[in-house]
Parts: sequence; structure tokens; C-alpha cells
Amino acid sequence: MGFTKPDLPNIDYADWKTRPRGERLRTVAEHWVEHGFGTPYAVYLLYIVKCALYVLGAAAVISLTPGLGAFAEITSWWTEPIVYQKLVVWTLLFEILGFGCGFGPLTMRFLPPIGGLLYFLRPGTLRLPPWPGKVPFTRGDERGIIDVALYAVVLGSGIWALLAPGHGAAPVDGSYVGLLDPTVVVALVVALGVLGLRDKTVFLAARSEHYLLMLLMFFVPFADMVIGFKLVMLALWWGAATSKLNHHFGHVVAVMMSNSPVMRIKWLERKMYRNPPQDLRPSRIPALLAHGGTMVEYLVPAYLVFLGHGGPLTWAAIIFMAVFHLHIISTVPMGVPLEWNIFFIFSLFYLFGHYGYLHVSGLRSPLVLALILFSTLVVILGHVRPQWVSFLTSMRYYAGNWATSAWCFRGDAELKLEQQVTKSAALPITQLTKLYGPEIADILIQSGMGWRSMHTHGRALNGLIARAVDNEADYAIRDGEIVAGPLLGWNFGEGHLHNEQLLAALQRRCQFEEGEVRIVVLESQPIHRQRQAYRIVDARTGVVEEGYVLVEDMLARQPWPEPGDPFPVHPLRRADTRALPSARVR
Repeated sequence: MGFTKPDLPNIDYADWKTRPRGERLRTVAEHWVEHGFGTPYAVYLLYIVKCALYVLGAAAVISLTPGLGAFAEITSWWTEPIVYQKLVVWTLLFEILGFGCGFGPLTMRFLPPIGGLLYFLRPGTLRLPPWPGKVPFTRGDERGIIDVALYAVVLGSGIWALLAPGHGAAPVDGSYVGLLDPTVVVALVVALGVLGLRDKTVFLAARSEHYLLMLLMFFVPFADMVIGFKLVMLALWWGAATSKLNHHFGHVVAVMMSNSPVMRIKWLERKMYRNPPQDLRPSRIPALLAHGGTMVEYLVPAYLVFLGHGGPLTWAAIIFMAVFHLHIISTVPMGVPLEWNIFFIFSLFYLFGHYGYLHVSGLRSPLVLALILFSTLVVILGHVRPQWVSFLTSMRYYAGNWATSAWCFRGDAELKLEQQVTKSAALPITQLTKLYGPEIADILIQSGMGWRSMHTHGRALNGLIARAVDNEADYAIRDGEIVAGPLLGWNFGEGHLHNEQLLAALQRRCQFEEGEVRIVVLESQPIHRQRQAYRIVDARTGVVEEGYVLVEDMLARQPWPEPGDPFPVHPLRRADTRALPSARVR
């Protein structure tokens, strides 16, 4: 691996390209074990610089608060109550502008490395309303002047809040500049909420399940606000921990460790799997790490919120959780939620360290209780009915139990997306071809499919693709994540952004013929059922087949489909059996 050149499998491309898809996937899966995505060092440097800009930019902007203190005096004012409020606003803006999650090459964004504002300020780009048939004035899938104006209001009101002075008397001893007047974020909250009803992509890009919830805490007295912040953090930790009570998370840990730039010990990387290269199912080591991490997210935050009152044990718990999040950062997970984890680390020292004396038992605000109760109900609903709720708003992070999709393009169908859809960046295959040429571009795209195949749901997608199309050799197979990214302006593992709704919007613009574009949509596993629903959809004719797959079958498979061994499925409806190849059904 070089500074700008990716580490690729050692193959004869001309021969490799002629091999069946299963063999090509096996090549990139075996390469993943010791090399991960093969990311060039320049990419890691880019993310380090971006994280530094996030931290230094926040400190510089917050230091402009009248009466707070100069940038160089940060040690004297970082504990001011207004600092955390402004950090929440800063981070929300950082995310919604496109510089946070979903930024850069690890989300298949190269030139330019951001989406965000390049899309959300551009009329004519795609938008996906969450409930177009139920919420008035939200129908349609094209961004208009209203959407651009609402986004501009979010940005403008956020900047206004960042530059606003403190308001009122100092809430605690040792503070000087007061708190933000909550009226300065009213426009931000309202505009983001209305915008979210018209476009779920922007709402999710702001990480509203976290930062919007915290913005609403600004409307209560200081002590209740800090306790509310702590409870939001607890909901994030516990929601994530609950989502990991599954059989998928061990695969995620193995894949993350293989891609970690700080773990480049080949024998240790191989230990993450049972018997590489023949058997690439996770070994007991990532399974133990997975269960250990889940217990950490339950127990340590519970101690901090309910039992911690300062002192050595509290600080030990704070440092332990900080190291936990530093470890997540060090693996550079796909989707790169790096700033989000930095925010967690700062929150640990600020909320549970400096303001550890504000105990949850002192909560008096009914608004905080109502907000926490509402978010808890959303989390529960997302675990039980994942098809109704985004994995982000239901706080199901890192668990490997995600809604996903695979897109199959025949002929020049993919080129139609390039030519007939308004966007601000080319498709990933086009960007990579400009950077590295067509051969390396194809290998890198297939490596992305290999990454997906290393997860449990990738096994199911591989089998379902064979049911979706007659001849796989006629199709270019793409992960739905990298299809949605350049079309919507943001992507971060949210499979509900590249399902039938996006397909229908593209069909209205591209008018695909029957069989020209087919997608396989795989929903998340409900927490109480060991199966995942799927749908095969044709862009022109609609649902071709729907049914479900069993988790136990995904766990038993390798990351590549074996010839003559179709994935066992349980169809519930086949709308067009003539269009489907034969397959064994159990």
C-alpha cells in the first residue's frame, strides 16, 4: 500500500474479470482478511486532518462568544455551560453540511469528497419524503426552492446560535457568560423538523436522533438540561448495546478489525476468522469482543448516569469509555463516524466529569422526561418493526443488522443515472475511473461488494441476486449504498434510502425497460425474530418476489456464493415467475 495507491489483490485482471461473480467475491474477501479495504495512507491523513479541523474549528468559533475568552485560553473556559450548547450546534452543522459521517473516500466520495450542501442547496436534486401520502405538502421527489430555503434557514440559524452571546445570569459558580437564549434555536429546530418531513435524507444527515434531541434540551433550566444531555447519551449507548444482542455483530467486529490501520499484524488479523482463507466466518475472538463491547455499553454508562458522583471510580469509568470510543475511531469504520465519537469523548469529560455532581435524581423537568420517553419508544419500535424506523433514529448503531440492498444494472442502465439525474458528483465507478483507470476502478467497486459480503446480510444478498436476474454476467452489480450516495447527497448505512422509493424516483427520470434495473432489498432483523424480510423489485414492473431468509442460514455461509448451492429462501409472493431463474427453495 502506497501513499495514494490502494492495496489491491494480486490478480491477473483480464482473467479475473471472466470468472463467475462468486470467484471474484472470494478473491476480494480473502484479501480483506489481511488488508481490509486497502486504503491508501493519504486517505487516513485526510480523515486525521478533518477531525483536527472539527476540533480546532469548534474551539475557534466558540471562543468568539462575547466574554468567554480567547482561543489560546481554552483551558479556562471549556467547562462554561454555553460551550457544550454551542458544540451541539457546531456538530449538527458540521454533519448537515456533509463534513461528518458519509464524508470522503471511505464512503465512495472522491471528487468532491462531500455531498451535503452541494446537494441540499441545489434545486432539482432528489429528495425522499418519509410519508408523502400522509403529510400534506410533501409529495414529490424533486428538491425545490422551498427545500433549499429551509436548508438555508437551518444553516443561517445555526450560525446565528454559534455567534450569539450568553443570556441571563450565570447558572453555576465559576461561569461568566450565561446560557444561549433558547429562542435563537427555535428557527433551527422548526426548519429542520419541517425539512425532515419533506426529505428524510437531510434529517438523517443532521444526526437528528442525537443533536436535534439535545437542542430541545436548551429549553429547560441548566441543571435539567445537563441531566437531559446525560440521558440522551445513555439512550445512545443503550440503544446501540441492545441492537448488538444478535448473531450479526461478531461479523462486524471481525471486519472492522481487519480494516483497522493500527492493527497490521497478519497472524492476529487471521485469528479473527475460523480458518482463512477456506473458512472466513468469524472466530470466537470477535464474538467475545462483540459481547464484551455490548456489556461495556450497558454497564459503564449505567454507572456514570445512576451511580457516579465524582471520585476515582467515576473518573476510571470516564477514561474507560473514552478509550472505548478511541478504539472505534482507530478502526476507521466504514461511514467514518469519527467526529461523532470525538463528541462522545468530550461529553464524557464535560457531562460526567466536570458536571458529574448533577445527578439524574435531581431531574425536575417534565419536558426532559417526555423527550426521553418519546425517544425510548422510537428505539423500541425500531427494534421490533425495523421496516418502519431508520436504524439511526432507533439508535441501532454498529450492530451489523442493517437494511441493505443490491442493485443490478443491465447494459447502459447505470449510464442513464449519470446522464438523466441531477446531482453534484459522478457515480463512484466514474470517479474511480478518472482517478485510477477502469481496471482498478472495477476492482475497488468489487472490493466494496466484498466488504458487504463479509457481513451476514451480504451472504443473503449474494444468494438473492441469483434469483433477481436471469444471467448475472449481463449485469453490473452495485451495492445500494454507493448508488444512493451520489444520487441523494449523503449515505451512512441507511438502507431505507436506497429501496423502492429511490428506485421509483429514478424510474420517473430514466424510464428503464423491464429487466434493465432490478434491486434486492433486505430489511433488518426484528429483535424478536430470527429472520429478515426481502423483496426483489423491477424498476418498471414493481415487486417480482418477496419473502424472508433465516439468520441461521446466513451464519452458515461463506462470503461468496458457491456454484450449484443456491441460498435457501422462503418466498411469500412471486409476481412474475417467468422472469426468475430456477432455485432451490427450502
